Amino acid sequence: MFDYKAPAGLLQGKVILVTGAGSGIGRAIALASARAGATLILLGRNVERLEKVYDEIEEAGGAEPAITPLDLETAGDEQYMALANSIDETFGRLDGLVNNAGYLGPLMPFQMMTLAHWQKTLQSNLGGAFALTKYCFPLMQAAGSASVIFSSSSAGRQAFAYSSAYTAAKHGLEALAQSLFLEWENTTAIRVNTVNPGPCATALRKAAFPAEDPATLPQPDDLVPIYLYLLGKDGAHENGRQLSAQD
Repeated sequence: MFDYKAPAGLLQGKVILVTGAGSGIGRAIALASARAGATLILLGRNVERLEKVYDEIEEAGGAEPAITPLDLETAGDEQYMALANSIDETFGRLDGLVNNAGYLGPLMPFQMMTLAHWQKTLQSNLGGAFALTKYCFPLMQAAGSASVIFSSSSAGRQAFAYSSAYTAAKHGLEALAQSLFLEWENTTAIRVNTVNPGPCATALRKAAFPAEDPATLPQPDDLVPIYLYLLGKDGAHENGRQLSAQD
């Protein structure tokens, strides 16, 4: 497991947006970032789940978060622009963007896959992350030094059978991150990295490996240290890296 203990107040005063914040790894990242002093923008499809995370942050004495319901599969330019404008009006900047939301979908042979499934998987995992990063770019520029993290997967670094859409999407996410690193390295103060969370007791993992005992897997909270590291000052030199939460 990535060995890092976040110092108290690591993210004090930072504004951080986490996608898929209602459950699993996204929820764990949001709660840990709030404990480290950040103000969270919680993005997800399920408002009830986001509200629960909101309540947990408030009950723990964290800064009041913002809830942003958004479906990355179906959102268009207007929704992304409205989100960016809202963040600008409320905070004036964005110090961290964690593109964490993911969608696996049913596992199937390539020849059985429908175009609808292919497009849903690519848009949910890759297209949404592209759009959110694009529209939040001016906000991250305004922050002076911002961190973009893409939650990747083992499927983003090697191929797997029966999940060609998911594998293609995660490989695309890794390539997108590398392209942004090359474009921004000498032109902005924004750093871009990917994190492979590895096996973890989440709903997505259970869908992929239904016979696996989740009690044998790391919990979402176990994977948080690498995200805090990349969001904070201790990881400010990391850029263009393909990291793993369980190394």
